[in-house]
Amino acid sequence: MKKVTSVFWISLFISVIFVIWGAWAPQNLALITSNIQSFLTDKFGWLYILSVSVFLIYSIYLIFSPYGRMKLGKPDDKPEYNRLTWFAMLFSAGMGIGIIFWGAAEPLVHFSAPPRAEPETVEAATKALRYSVFHWGLHTWGIYTIIALAIAYFKFRREVPGVISSTLQPLLGNKVNGVIGQLIDIIAVFATIFGVATSLGMGASQIGGGLAFITDIENTMTTKFIIIIIVTVLFMISAWTGISRGIKYLSNINIFLAVVLLLLTIIIGPTGYILEKLSSTTFSYLKHLPEDSFAVAPFDPEYKQWIKDWTVFYWAWFIAWSPFVGTFIARVSKGRTIREFVIGVLFIPTLFCILWFAVFGGGSLFQELEGINTGLTELANEEALFGMFSSLPFGTAASVLAVFVISTFFITSADSATFVLGMQSTNGSLNPPNMVKLVWGVIQAATASVLLASGGLGALQTASIVSAFPFIFILLMMIVSLNKAMKEDFHERNN
Repeated sequence: MKKVTSVFWISLFISVIFVIWGAWAPQNLALITSNIQSFLTDKFGWLYILSVSVFLIYSIYLIFSPYGRMKLGKPDDKPEYNRLTWFAMLFSAGMGIGIIFWGAAEPLVHFSAPPRAEPETVEAATKALRYSVFHWGLHTWGIYTIIALAIAYFKFRREVPGVISSTLQPLLGNKVNGVIGQLIDIIAVFATIFGVATSLGMGASQIGGGLAFITDIENTMTTKFIIIIIVTVLFMISAWTGISRGIKYLSNINIFLAVVLLLLTIIIGPTGYILEKLSSTTFSYLKHLPEDSFAVAPFDPEYKQWIKDWTVFYWAWFIAWSPFVGTFIARVSKGRTIREFVIGVLFIPTLFCILWFAVFGGGSLFQELEGINTGLTELANEEALFGMFSSLPFGTAASVLAVFVISTFFITSADSATFVLGMQSTNGSLNPPNMVKLVWGVIQAATASVLLASGGLGALQTASIVSAFPFIFILLMMIVSLNKAMKEDFHERNN
């Protein structure tokens, strides 16, 4: 434990206090955090929406900027991983559990309660897929692009510690080495803990929902706790082997199994309808992207509430998740040019998300519209995917495969997060001690458990929104700092 910094000890102390609070007084925890959430969404919902759009616009600008040819590292540095493995690793960390959880569920929710449309109509189905892709597409990866690029740039090009505070050195100077820098890194650690805990809670809930469909095991809180314990043991075994073994191999397995599940669903599902929705959803998403990006609906209370419940939640969740995803993507992206990095991180996962929602969202909506399985909208979100499979040939086999895919994504996300938390609390060490990763693995599992106990998925949502708020300002500062550094290095290189 010689490598740990004060960030580790302070963050650990506060995390333990939080876990004890949640275990001792879960209702009190739920009440206080929900009050904070209501205040933030009411007063600052617009800030989440506008800031994420800024992240996306700046990311796209970088593709066409003169900085695009600059490398994340020295001029002769080569990428450590091939493109397929790189994509598999960033996607597994970036949204594995989330997209599987919401792939069938979110379109069904919007279908039954759409904004500005009649429920359970063809128009509602069209909007349901558009909104789902909007929430998981370019804006999400714009957040990850900014933070990952900043960390990779400063770590591999300027050779500073791979922590969040170091990316603000051009703005804050030596203050990043003092109390202000420690505060920034502590905020990043907590955003990571709560962002990852949200996904772990969703993963445990969906694995439990799948087991309930396949077996006689009930999806109770006890079942979820047991799942979290089992997966924690598995991901700690993987974390012990290091990033180039456990995480690398699991990420490749994840993508392979996800593609198999995707192709299987296309084959046994309504193939023609899915392909049609793939085309129409892509067009609708791009057509409405500008208006959806800046929608705050000040004069439409019903639509405004929907934006708070969905868009603001997602942007907050992904911002909270971004220190983890950004640090991890940065760690595996050395040697790539800025242009290649931005295109890879921004567009490849977005295209995969469009395909994913067309297949699973389109498949579930088809069953509702055609009267094949009209009870899907009544299922819990974690059961929607398995409910859709229950009406398909070989549905049980697909459900078993889905549970396995969720489990491997669960393990990979948690494994990657322990690495990132270890890195952030050991002054950016590229190989944090196993004991540090073990401690953070236990904290993540405990946090997910107490949040589930204090209010289920609603408590997880609340924690994400609250923890993400201060990190918005850090990300905005990061853009200014990164741009300043790239401008300096570009002119230095060309003079």
